Amino acid sequence: MSMVGPENADQARLLCLLRDDGPRSRVELADVLGLPRARFAAELERLTGLGLVESAGPAASRGGRRSSLLRLGKQVRFGAVVLGGGRLDVALTDGELTVLARHTEPVDVRLGPEVVVGRAVELLGKLRAEAGLARLTGVGVALPAPVAVRDGAPVAPPALPGWHQFPVRDTIAAELGCPVQVDNDANVMALGERHAGTGRPFDDFLYVKLGDAVGCGLVLGGALYRGATSGAGDIGHLQLTEDGPLCVCGNSGCVEAYCGDAALLREAVTAARAGRSAALAERLAAAGTLTMADLAGAATGGDGCAQTLIRDAARRLGQVLVGLVSFVNPAIVIIGGAAPGIGPVLLAEIRGVVYRRSTPLATGSMPIVLSDLDDRAGLIGAARLVSEQVFAPC
Repeated sequence: MSMVGPENADQARLLCLLRDDGPRSRVELADVLGLPRARFAAELERLTGLGLVESAGPAASRGGRRSSLLRLGKQVRFGAVVLGGGRLDVALTDGELTVLARHTEPVDVRLGPEVVVGRAVELLGKLRAEAGLARLTGVGVALPAPVAVRDGAPVAPPALPGWHQFPVRDTIAAELGCPVQVDNDANVMALGERHAGTGRPFDDFLYVKLGDAVGCGLVLGGALYRGATSGAGDIGHLQLTEDGPLCVCGNSGCVEAYCGDAALLREAVTAARAGRSAALAERLAAAGTLTMADLAGAATGGDGCAQTLIRDAARRLGQVLVGLVSFVNPAIVIIGGAAPGIGPVLLAEIRGVVYRRSTPLATGSMPIVLSDLDDRAGLIGAARLVSEQVFAPC
């Protein structure tokens, strides 16, 4: 598969600058890159010839001849796929990773990787056709699973039964004829925060992803840190207690077995049946099941039992964060994936635990905040993930 991309580090830096900061003037770009004018013009000519960069009209005058603005070409279009929480989310972005089109539908991962990945390919093909594109520049994929990034495949994923070592990357690349990158969803969402969220100004931060699966993305020194075998940040299966509830991974007392959505809902159903919460009992009787929206609604409606369930989970998560914060010393902790409505209760409890238990040096000026990207963090991060590969020097 021939890949059209930068030939050298200067071209790669130019593409990344336009991706991260949007249109810039020729003069400005040449200055930032520190290139002589003739050399800059030659590099630019190649990228323009490939359609990777184009003119975006005149720049504001700095005196003398007006410089023209440059931006990434209209044919630079990334596909993004995010799987998780019973949903398949697929989007098309431009070179600056702005979401241009999006399709979300319910999905059952137990149908197996062939069916689900096949559907993702179908949806990406549809978005590509609607945009009138011959091919996508690249596709990024986020999975709720440990992923061997070098192989582009999930490894023993508790949340994706039957997906072990399925070649997600190679399957999509073969179907769509473009570069594909696959990673764990917490890592991908951390990249989304780094590009367009609260994490943008920070070189060192933790992104904690809640939901069915609990994970953590680490951005250190301005780059995603994956560890030796892409396993860094897998906090969902740290053991909190030896005799705790059984986890999907087969062990007991894991963070996820206490703080994941399924764990919270299991506790909510138990509380409803035991008559500890009138609001939850009423909802359970009406629907036969409970959702995170039900739990959030009860908590924000003042139901003490629902609030206690959320606070208990948040306290345990806070205890895990105490260790992570002391060890990594991030500038900020961003929490994403919390069901709408439970964020404030969750945050207050987590902050209380972390600020009370951590060393003043580690947390003296460290904010703990909720993500403001909603469910776009994964899509933006997936596009960012593959752009790093496409915009790396050939």
